[in-house]
Amino acid sequence: MAVVIHASAIVDCGATLGDGSHVWHFAHVCAGARIGADCSLGQNVYVGNDVTIGARVKVQNNVSIYDAVTLEDDVFCGPSMVFTNVYNPRAAVARKHEYRRTLVRRGATIGANATIVCGVTIGAHAFVGAGAVVNRDIAPFALVAGVPARQIGWISRAGERLALPLEGDGEARCPDTGELYVLRDGACVATTREQG
Repeated sequence: MAVVIHASAIVDCGATLGDGSHVWHFAHVCAGARIGADCSLGQNVYVGNDVTIGARVKVQNNVSIYDAVTLEDDVFCGPSMVFTNVYNPRAAVARKHEYRRTLVRRGATIGANATIVCGVTIGAHAFVGAGAVVNRDIAPFALVAGVPARQIGWISRAGERLALPLEGDGEARCPDTGELYVLRDGACVATTREQG
């Protein structure tokens, strides 16, 4: 399937885009960017040179993905959310050698207007609520919200809240898919995709 690039978008020579990806109005993809198959880059999206984006990633309108950011497969970036890459920027001080790498693991969601402070890892299938400010690592399947972001629960691959405690051990099924999730020693793991 062909890559679709809107006439108003700029994709610099050297950028790689996987089959079936769409680049919408007024987006800019820099030369070093590597973007997987079946991605959607919304209106006014910017993708820097040192950025890797996996397959089936959806980047909504007005998102800038600056250098040193990696998004794995199936990540969702909500409208106007923000990535940073320098912890203490100053206009008069060059800090390109101080970029802190940010990793968003497979299937994670970042809500509208959230801010991701550089140097963190957002775990697989984690969910960052709208407007949250993430300044520390987020565990897989964790649901976080607030400023700064704090864990308020657990969430399934399908995006449904799980009836698991924040502390201690437990088991819960996704109310949508029936998939079983086990919480042990602070780590949540999906054990099966079957109804039970």
